[in-house]
Amino acid sequence: MKFTLLFLFICIIRLSISIAAERPNILWITSEDNGPDLGSYGFKYAHTPALDALAKRSSIYTRAFATAGVCAPARSTIITGMYPPALGSQHMRSRATLPEGIKFYSHYLRGAGYYCTNNSKKDYNLVEPPGAWDESGRKAHWENAPKGKPFFAIFNHTISHESKIRLREKSFPHHVIKDAPIPPYHPDIPETKRDWAQYHANITKLDTIVGRNLKELERAGLADDTIVFYYGDHGSGMPRHKRWLWDSGIHIPLLVRIPDKWKSFREVSPGKMTDRLVSFVDLGPTALSLAGIDPPKHMHGKAFLGKFSDDPRQYIHAFRGRMDERYDMVRAVRDERYKYIRNYNPHQIYGQFIAYMFQTDTTRIWKNMFDAGKLNEVQSAFWKTKPAIEFYDTKNDPHEVNNLAQSEAHADQRDRLADELNRWQLEIGDLGFLPEGEMHDRCGDLTPYELGRDKKKYPLAKIKAAAEKATTATSSSLGELQSMMKDKDAAIRYWGATGCIILGKSAAAAKSDLVNLCKDPCADVRSAASQALFMIGEVKTAESTLEAILSEKNPFSRLRAMNVLDHMDESAREAVTRIAKVGDPVSIGAYGENYIGNVISKAAADLGVAQKKKGRKK
Repeated sequence: MKFTLLFLFICIIRLSISIAAERPNILWITSEDNGPDLGSYGFKYAHTPALDALAKRSSIYTRAFATAGVCAPARSTIITGMYPPALGSQHMRSRATLPEGIKFYSHYLRGAGYYCTNNSKKDYNLVEPPGAWDESGRKAHWENAPKGKPFFAIFNHTISHESKIRLREKSFPHHVIKDAPIPPYHPDIPETKRDWAQYHANITKLDTIVGRNLKELERAGLADDTIVFYYGDHGSGMPRHKRWLWDSGIHIPLLVRIPDKWKSFREVSPGKMTDRLVSFVDLGPTALSLAGIDPPKHMHGKAFLGKFSDDPRQYIHAFRGRMDERYDMVRAVRDERYKYIRNYNPHQIYGQFIAYMFQTDTTRIWKNMFDAGKLNEVQSAFWKTKPAIEFYDTKNDPHEVNNLAQSEAHADQRDRLADELNRWQLEIGDLGFLPEGEMHDRCGDLTPYELGRDKKKYPLAKIKAAAEKATTATSSSLGELQSMMKDKDAAIRYWGATGCIILGKSAAAAKSDLVNLCKDPCADVRSAASQALFMIGEVKTAESTLEAILSEKNPFSRLRAMNVLDHMDESAREAVTRIAKVGDPVSIGAYGENYIGNVISKAAADLGVAQKKKGRKK
């Protein structure tokens, strides 16, 4: 009997070792705020020897894209394999809750026997379900995996982050400042060249760290048993790159090294480029597929490698919501050549003041030069309001500065991508058509994802149609906007009022409708109506309504109202003076960001108003 038990035990051990050997280890090396500015991508100013050496042993993906131009929403995509506008995590620093049945990809890997480590950033824009990682933190490492157990490990490096551009070093070993390439929309001045040189120097520092990660694997004798991914989390940290849906904001480097043991999984031969479209939403399903796990059906992404690899995708979809303290709503779709961008807040300028973004010298000086009239048309565009629709030929216009939305020669391509964007938004249940405060209020006991799938509580097609009409409104549309402002659904009333903001003084005939909306039960509707009233000169009603919203419980509604007061400038002096004395210390997001306080500070500073010192309250 003892011999039989011993024999069975040995068989089980051998079987587990055999199974582990059949499954690859997976190592993800990730970096922050850098596009495909590597030597292996043909970028001559780059100095990236370790990454270029990795590229020679990897498939080089030339058309890999983040779903958002900023970290937390992009990470929300990766960790779930789903689009954040379907989860309610599309806004920067959200804390959306997932419903039962939707997990992180790491849960599935752990369930299949993988030892999963994360070193160390999370920032998922979601409330993390328990059990996502065996280890997560600065000491998390694949070397801690039990013997014979395959691992999935992440090392996330921050040296290339936007904040590191502000190191303002005076010289660099491998980069001459005066030779730094400048995109056509940035002013060609010494400060911008220095910022770009710093950015590239930071990528060189990153390259050294990546080299150390790879050498660790080799020293442990695991290089031949480990599939290695390297990718950046979105475009560079420079202005008009990070946070935006042009390729400058979402085009990323992606290298995948697959050892000979699993060479059947390779997209192309090592060192070769592939133009297959890859989205961040595909990364989680691909990790599962490489581990032999069929990705769950609720995931929006499709595996592009491994046992369950899917057909190449035709389109990339991307989104932009609130960025820190400033609201926006942008959606985009791209194929191999063309990109269609839909701006749902065309009354706002691109370069809204975001306190964190304006810490970079290029941003601040660029805006000052615009105010002084020292920029050309291409350089000035970022500081002006947006068109409702943008359309670009990225092959002939890689910087996306020539908007072809009105080009008859491109009408078929534009309309094809517009139809695809519409299909995608309806398919995923895009929650962006609800103002953030209203989304949380409307959820009740539901998670945002469940709300998005409840057609009674969220009649998306009807609300979306209202948004499309409002954001392309002309003076002849005013009657339709007035009807929308009387609708029983608060979201449609909101879009009706937003259409009046876009019309400006041409919406004067809707004054009584807008005044009525200042008593609306939805605070976000009241904010939109107040801004429209301000646009037609009804300042006092707008100011008093917005100031009252600053006493509402919902912090997102307060944030939106404060944004409008800031937009009103001198007209809101009395309200801003009173608000600045009280402040609003509430934190929004994972790191205690005081976004409402940021807007109060900006509004007060612009008006020369004294303000209460900031505090934080969670």
